[in-house]
Amino acid sequence: MSEILIGEVLSLTMFIVTCGVLLLGYPVAFTLAGVAIVFGFIGIGMDALGLTSNLFNFTDFGALTSRYFGFMVNEVLVAVPLFVFMGVMLERSRVAEQLLQTMGQLFGSLRGGLGISVILVGMLLAASTGIVGATVVTMGLLSLPTMLKAGYDPRVATGAICASGTLGQIIPPSIVLILLGDQLQGAYTDAQLAQGNFAPEPVSVVDLFAGAFIPGMILVALYMLWVIIVSIADPKATPPIKVAEEDKGQLGRRVVFVLLPPAVLILSVLGSILAGIATPTESAAIGAVGACILAAMRRQLTRAILINVMQQTTLISSMVFVILLGASVFSLVFRELGGEALVHDVLSVMPGGVIGAMLVVMALMFVMGFFLDFIEIIFVVVPIVGPVLLMMDLDPVWLGVMIAVNLQTSFLTPPFGFALFYLRGVAPESVSTGAIYKGIIPFVVIQLSMLVILAFFPSLATWLPDVINP
Repeated sequence: MSEILIGEVLSLTMFIVTCGVLLLGYPVAFTLAGVAIVFGFIGIGMDALGLTSNLFNFTDFGALTSRYFGFMVNEVLVAVPLFVFMGVMLERSRVAEQLLQTMGQLFGSLRGGLGISVILVGMLLAASTGIVGATVVTMGLLSLPTMLKAGYDPRVATGAICASGTLGQIIPPSIVLILLGDQLQGAYTDAQLAQGNFAPEPVSVVDLFAGAFIPGMILVALYMLWVIIVSIADPKATPPIKVAEEDKGQLGRRVVFVLLPPAVLILSVLGSILAGIATPTESAAIGAVGACILAAMRRQLTRAILINVMQQTTLISSMVFVILLGASVFSLVFRELGGEALVHDVLSVMPGGVIGAMLVVMALMFVMGFFLDFIEIIFVVVPIVGPVLLMMDLDPVWLGVMIAVNLQTSFLTPPFGFALFYLRGVAPESVSTGAIYKGIIPFVVIQLSMLVILAFFPSLATWLPDVINP
């Protein structure tokens, strides 16, 4: 067996073992780093035994120092804890609760109105918090009992809540897009250097935010369209509710008080990014301060809440960055063993060329989404397949949006769809797990349809970035 083949077999085995260990429930960061180190030493041992030569050297681990330093000085990644702080603070300040109540009064008297309200609130929370777990749990606690009491089919109610709760992964500003943008930047640079371009144009997170905006809005429209179709086809599944006259009289005041402040905050953060007035990190700082002001307006900015928000921000941010460090070890060992060359060879010989390669990668990510978290897929798969796909002259922004939509689907697919688990934890016992699983099927189909739409109309992802970067 040739040395190159041995390395490729080792890298493929390492990938399979890593996925298996993750499925056993071991911590992601330590699994990625631990398995990679073990296989790195296997490569060193094979060199020492004379089975191979220069398959893997201990000095190869020295490259991690520069990588870790790069993470520490990466200004874009500073936006992660700031956006997390913004999201947690808004969640603690009861913004979601008040939005749901107001939207319910606005649309509840219409057939399917509660379902549409949930989707619209999910869109607003996506653009302001971006935290799937908090969004799904909050809407599950507040809107699911109301929808069930009104006579909604549990499948429609749970499907709408789960799907709208995942919009924070595609609608900017999104932590997924920040992390994905950072990984794509490295992959695009590697691809351009391999093609002889030593001065590649950078792929910024701003480009990815702009590219994801229109597809995100289309997804919102498709979700609402599905609720409307169900309302027409089966009126009993989405009945209207009665809104008290006194609530109607105060509706205008509530809309101004409840909707206007979050809308101003969203426009300030997202608008400043897309307009080029501020970087994502600077806008995240604006959002964090704005979230505190919004909490203070609702008399929710107490010392206890502030401490709790900072603790949650530290926990979530630490988890993300520890996984990033562990994934760096994995990608280094995988590349040095020859895994990148293996992926390049496999994708290059796929029938259909770049189309076949893209289909395989999207299918792989979709299947991995059944079992792995989006962060694991971003940090493990994107550095491996990204450079290969980008060397096939794919637009990096379009590729990033395709991956983001695909990763959003992973929150909805059983058995380990996290949105399903979040909702199952707060749903009443009368709502079966089977009803939740059946409820998300139409929305998974919508997600996959969105991928097809983007494949045939890539300008949906590339037009806005081109406009803001003429």
